[in-house]
Amino acid sequence: MSSRTLRCAALLLAASWFVSCSTGRAHRVVRSEAAPAPIGPYSQAVEARGTLYVAGQIGVDPRTGELAPGGIEAQTRRAFANLEAVLEAANFSAADVVQATVYLADLRDFEAMNAVYAEFFGNTRPARATVGVSALPRGARVEIALIAVRARE
Repeated sequence: MSSRTLRCAALLLAASWFVSCSTGRAHRVVRSEAAPAPIGPYSQAVEARGTLYVAGQIGVDPRTGELAPGGIEAQTRRAFANLEAVLEAANFSAADVVQATVYLADLRDFEAMNAVYAEFFGNTRPARATVGVSALPRGARVEIALIAVRARE
């Protein structure tokens, strides 16, 4: 093994940082037990160079594995609870979010989703795109993905 390979392997083991030895870029996979486990080959979030990319979350309760009952409002609240758990696992907060992407299975749910969205973000106003889609995983009505940037210290 070359010394470069050994340095990369040591870094992987010591800090739980994943390093691409060919490019020298580092990123950290973030996992929260308080959010549902991914249902495919992806991470809940990845942090790279102070930016956190949070995978889309639907309104699944991580304890039961079921969608939150009660319609779009309940699913949106649960999705935000899941997102908040992932943000907190990475030491980020809603105030650090700069971009949100909302996927709705029915755009007629926009107003109800938007009310819950406003509750979650308060005075924080990240950029947002809302996209109507034909279907979401597990029959969910809403999925939300976030990008957050760590405040400079």
